[in-house]
Amino acid sequence: MALRALAADLPLLRPERVGEPEVAEQLQGHRVDLGVVVAFGQFLPRRIRELPALGYLINGHASLLPRHRGAAPIQHAILAGDRKTGVSVMRVEREMDAGPVALTRELAIGPDEDAGALATRVAELTADALADALDQIAANRVRFSPQDDSLATYAPKIEREDAALDWSESAEMLARRVRAFAPAPGAFCSLEGEPLRILAARFEAGATLPPPGSVVREDSLSLRIATGNGWLIPLRLQRAGGKPLDTAAFLRGRPIPDGTRLE
Repeated sequence: MALRALAADLPLLRPERVGEPEVAEQLQGHRVDLGVVVAFGQFLPRRIRELPALGYLINGHASLLPRHRGAAPIQHAILAGDRKTGVSVMRVEREMDAGPVALTRELAIGPDEDAGALATRVAELTADALADALDQIAANRVRFSPQDDSLATYAPKIEREDAALDWSESAEMLARRVRAFAPAPGAFCSLEGEPLRILAARFEAGATLPPPGSVVREDSLSLRIATGNGWLIPLRLQRAGGKPLDTAAFLRGRPIPDGTRLE
């Protein structure tokens, strides 16, 4: 977006801290009518929120509010097993993602869709939703509805440990975790002391006799991993410093013997 603004010779401000007094002064000099925020991680002080001529900012948030307020709604929607997500266009207020909502747009989550693919579709939907909201605001037809705070859930920032695979979890939950963190940072475990990322996987129900984390090899080009409930079948793997590879290609270069325990 910054490159497009520069190419179009539009004014471009890139402050490190949006709360600095000079930022408000610069914005006032541009006689701003309305502010639009998308995926902006800094706290917006009141003098910025109320600076536009209309007196507010709007935000395109990647969830159906009040579900998944916070920094990582796409990942948390997948982790929660949600079948749908979407975009909410809301007014920005002091409390994070708690402002009244002008409109929402829904989107089904594919059963095998990972966070990267879902983020791309959500971004396209966000652009359309914001354009619709701006049309409503320009025509003085917008109606903001308060959120039901009792239904709020939270989607905090993703930390590295969130992507660690705990083999005592069910295979279904582990498959969600793989999808939620693909392609980056990538769900991971440890193979003989080295990190191993699992970037795509499916799960199978069924009893598992080996302890959780045990590798079972039924042929030379595939593997399955015992979990707390069911089997996780990796489809795409990556070792430290290596390229992401389909499981068969990975195993040709780095065999994982039957009975190996993944930490």
